[in-house]
Amino acid sequence: IDALIILTGLMSIIYVFIINDIIILKYLFILTVVIFGLVFAVKKNESQSPSNEEIGTGITKLFLLDEEGIITNEWSIEGETSLLIGKKTSEGEVDIDLSTTEYESLINNEHAMLNYVSGAWYIEDYDSLNGIGIKKAEKRMKSKLKHESPYRINTGDIIYIANTRILVK
Repeated sequence: IDALIILTGLMSIIYVFIINDIIILKYLFILTVVIFGLVFAVKKNESQSPSNEEIGTGITKLFLLDEEGIITNEWSIEGETSLLIGKKTSEGEVDIDLSTTEYESLINNEHAMLNYVSGAWYIEDYDSLNGIGIKKAEKRMKSKLKHESPYRINTGDIIYIANTRILVK
């Protein structure tokens, strides 16, 4: 089928631009090709990018990454609804303990909260000193979160707690 489409396209180009001398036909042909190309590109992009409902589902684990990107710890979050991220102290427990990380001095005891709401995971900064950053899976740059504003996370995102990196899978 692809070969027939290409052959038909080549024959149309030859007829419109070589055999035929009607200028309006040439402009209409170019306009039609551009419109079909744009529609094709939009449809292809929609079919390759997952919908918002599909992205957040399936998150089951968080992985602590070292400076080289090697996994040094992991936490299963399947079946959980709320997780506190921070440092374990004698006064309190946390669900995701970052007290043994290289940058633990930059992490608050109660740094952030992960919440599972309506089939999606959200992270919220607990007014920490060094904040939280997110590098979306499809982006190159990370962005800093606003205090006390929930932010949706998806599989493949990297959470930055101070300079500590947590991969969402």
